[in-house]
Amino acid sequence: MKLRSERLPRDCSEEPDPQAPAENCSRAALFAKAEELSAKRTAGGDPLAHFLKGQLYYEEGLYEEALIQFEKIKDTDFKAMYQLGVMHYDGLGTKEDPERGVEYMKKILYSDSPKARHLKFAAAYNLGRAYYEGCGVKQSTEEAERLWLIAADHGNPKASIKAQSTLGMLYSVLEDLKKAFFWHSEACGNGNLESQGALGVMYLYGQGIRQNTKAALECLREAAERGNIYAQGHLVEYYYNRKFYSTAAAVAKRCLQRGLGVRQDQAAAKKYYSKACLLDPGVASDLELAANLGRI
Repeated sequence: MKLRSERLPRDCSEEPDPQAPAENCSRAALFAKAEELSAKRTAGGDPLAHFLKGQLYYEEGLYEEALIQFEKIKDTDFKAMYQLGVMHYDGLGTKEDPERGVEYMKKILYSDSPKARHLKFAAAYNLGRAYYEGCGVKQSTEEAERLWLIAADHGNPKASIKAQSTLGMLYSVLEDLKKAFFWHSEACGNGNLESQGALGVMYLYGQGIRQNTKAALECLREAAERGNIYAQGHLVEYYYNRKFYSTAAAVAKRCLQRGLGVRQDQAAAKKYYSKACLLDPGVASDLELAANLGRI
């Protein structure tokens, strides 16, 4: 189990020069320019500059350099403290130390400072994961549930949507399906893709809610289009069991050829659709056309 920081918004202080050559807009060039600018500000002792420089390194995977910047301001900057919590927990740029990662998250969650307020939901979510897995703390599903409920904040869209979706999964495991449906609905309403797929399945089989095939297919189709492999799999199964072989093959084809949720594998795609042809000769023309176009 890994704690992962939800990406923090980054402000872009400079507009790109439309006259600049295209090669100057490469990722490496942008990184070098940002590093140069942040170095000038950090030299002046600007705490925000230290955080921005640390975040720049963090986003680029230069964790040891990021750690140095965050350490310099951890006592005054809660964002830096949060990132340090994640890095110590996961061993990014330093030795894995889940106990220390948990300690940082607790400091944020239980701080009275208004500067920590916007990070409390994320910290509570991460602590819930730690308690659920028993990593850095003694395992406690009850404490994990309590912390996730704090992080979910009654479905508040500004809270941790991950916590809302995770509660849906937790209550499914605990077989409290009405609560599972409620939290998946909250998370789905806030844009969570995993919960949208889960809702489709719950509607399809009447789990925690009255069975509603129309609502189920709407959820599953939309989630599948957004790349959710869970929804795609259930759609394929639904159509296959009803002997709609062409439709089942079409859904699976989009998944395999676009590499959604699985490693893109053209050979596997061709093999699967060849088998589909045996089930429904109508698929053969579609397969032949795709092959002629070089898609499989």
